[in-house]
Amino acid sequence: MLILITYDVRTTDVGGRRRLSRVAKVCQNFGQRVQNSVFECVLDSTQFRHVKHELESLIDVNRDSLRFYNLGDKYKRKVEHFGIKESYDIEGPLIL
Repeated sequence: MLILITYDVRTTDVGGRRRLSRVAKVCQNFGQRVQNSVFECVLDSTQFRHVKHELESLIDVNRDSLRFYNLGDKYKRKVEHFGIKESYDIEGPLIL
């Protein structure tokens, strides 16, 4: 299933900048960045629970925001893209 992860981390102090870096790193391990604070991740339910738990443990719920959008398995009909920075097909073949 395609999960869209978005976050907004307050970076007015060193702790916030550290949280932002850690949140971005976790998201990069599970998907591709499509906007500055937006990641597309193709995950199964176990992976989703894992990444959700990991990200929830990193943010400060009094200062930061974290959102998960579950677009399901038939997400290709639900996503439209216009402009630069075309994303790659996560589930497509990888040619090295």
